[in-house]
Amino acid sequence: MKVYLDNAATTRLDEEVLKAMMPLMTADYGNPSSIHGFGRKTRSAIENSRKTVAKLLNVTPAEIFFTSGGTEADNMAICQSVDTFGIKHIISAVIEHHAVEHTIKTLEKAGKVKVSWVKIDDKGNVDLNDLEQLLKNNERSLVSLMHANNEIGTLLPIKEVGELCEKYNAVFHSDTVQTMGHYKMDLREIKVHFITCAAHKFHGPKGVGFLYMNHNFKLNPFIHGGAQERNMRGGTENLYGIVGLAKALEICFNEMEAHQKHIMSLKDYMQEKLIQNIPGMEFNGETSHESSLYTVLNCRFPNHPDAEMLLFNLDIAGIAASGGSACSSGSNQGSHVLKGIGIDMERPSVRFSFCKYTTKEEIDFTVNKLTELFAIKTTA
Repeated sequence: MKVYLDNAATTRLDEEVLKAMMPLMTADYGNPSSIHGFGRKTRSAIENSRKTVAKLLNVTPAEIFFTSGGTEADNMAICQSVDTFGIKHIISAVIEHHAVEHTIKTLEKAGKVKVSWVKIDDKGNVDLNDLEQLLKNNERSLVSLMHANNEIGTLLPIKEVGELCEKYNAVFHSDTVQTMGHYKMDLREIKVHFITCAAHKFHGPKGVGFLYMNHNFKLNPFIHGGAQERNMRGGTENLYGIVGLAKALEICFNEMEAHQKHIMSLKDYMQEKLIQNIPGMEFNGETSHESSLYTVLNCRFPNHPDAEMLLFNLDIAGIAASGGSACSSGSNQGSHVLKGIGIDMERPSVRFSFCKYTTKEEIDFTVNKLTELFAIKTTA
């Protein structure tokens, strides 16, 4: 049996998405910048996709800019905010995705900004009182905090953060790569200026995403070249990727309630089974549905002589998951997220992440394999 429980890394392409993409990969191949009929047809496909995304998020099409994915969109929002608005101070958290953390540290190293790292607790929750003090005691800031942590799943109270940013005239960027397609978002209700998305996290194609840019916060161009994306991002558009993104997001919004119910039940079931079968089992980050991304379960297993081989042994058994600590990831540095919340790095941590295609049988198979692995040689 082959079991894929690494959906936070990437997801299987939905067959309906592939079907929507195929004509743009075969018959309708015109360059969207060309003025002839072939180009006009593909230009129409892009703009219809932009309208679809905008409608789902309750924004205008002019506020959606297609990119190569979440990393580019994060870089665009952060770097161009500094450039466009003269931002000299950034507030973020040490558990942000590297696309955000490394970008901010690069700007700091270049002497362009001062950086403040907001306090977080041992579950990865942002200290809103500390955030307010940082906003109050510094010049106009850019706040960059992700909607849900990609490793531990802890959710940000995004509306409250947006209100604080508005109160202190701060620019607010949120990496929503893990939550886009999994929660309904009305961006007219959330006071956020920039959000980012990657299609492959919700059963769309790889290599495409978007940046939402509030119409009152227009950035300077990020990639210079042609006039694509209304002069914001030069380069021929990823035509079939953009069409696939819009179709995947549309499917997610249409089927969201059913998928949430299905995935939440699997997460709860796996958590219960692990507690029942493996003594000393614990979990990293928040785990309640209200405070945690329902597609992610980060597990902290008991100490074990074969801890370094845990992911390898799971892979041998046909189970795909991600490591979250040095002893399970093969990296001497380990997870910066788990270190950031003070987790015991000697114990193996593994992130299991689910999707609409995950089954109860796959969870049972995985729990049984884990139970076998920890049935012998487990140490206190």
